[in-house]
Amino acid sequence: MIINFSVGSLNSAVNIYYKEITKQMATATGTATENTVTLAKVGQPAPDFNMPSTKNLETLGENVKLSDYKGKWLILLFYPLDFTFVCPTELIHFSDRLEEFQGVGAEVVGVSTDSVHSHRAWLKTPVDQNGIAGVKYPIASDVGGKLAKAYNILVEESNIALRGLFIINPEGVLQYSVIHDLNIGRSVDETLRVLQGLQTGGLCAADWTPGQENLKV
Repeated sequence: MIINFSVGSLNSAVNIYYKEITKQMATATGTATENTVTLAKVGQPAPDFNMPSTKNLETLGENVKLSDYKGKWLILLFYPLDFTFVCPTELIHFSDRLEEFQGVGAEVVGVSTDSVHSHRAWLKTPVDQNGIAGVKYPIASDVGGKLAKAYNILVEESNIALRGLFIINPEGVLQYSVIHDLNIGRSVDETLRVLQGLQTGGLCAADWTPGQENLKV
């Protein structure tokens, strides 16, 4: 049997699914259950993880672990789905400026609930075909949504993550958390500003920018 496939048909199917997820989010209600998890909190140790990733794009045999980043700052960049629309703009923009993050001692890891095989296919798809070819940091696979749930960003009805961005310090403590609706991409500039503000260890006033002094008390 021959199956005719095109990027256009895939995008159309994903778009329908994406709209359905948004509808579910608008109508879903939740109740507490006995199967609770300890949620991530700013100022507390970040949830540990050990997930399949695209570190080795050919074999997919190298996991990404929180312990890999001990001694470095880490940006965890959760996104909803591969082969969607806002997501590639975020992943590509963060990749384009990866050297700026690395220049201040930070690394970036993308995370979604897709499989590593889906991640690899997307990474091998050209940008002009809605792919993310050339993204330079690893993308991890949180298939069961365990880590997304620990960060309280899992849409359980669809098993996808909201657009959560988290900054973890070199000691493994969560320092920053921001969560966006599915439709709104995140700012690389703001992430770098907050990261460098945290690195000062001091008080940063509203709209503080790198190079400005901390507040003195």
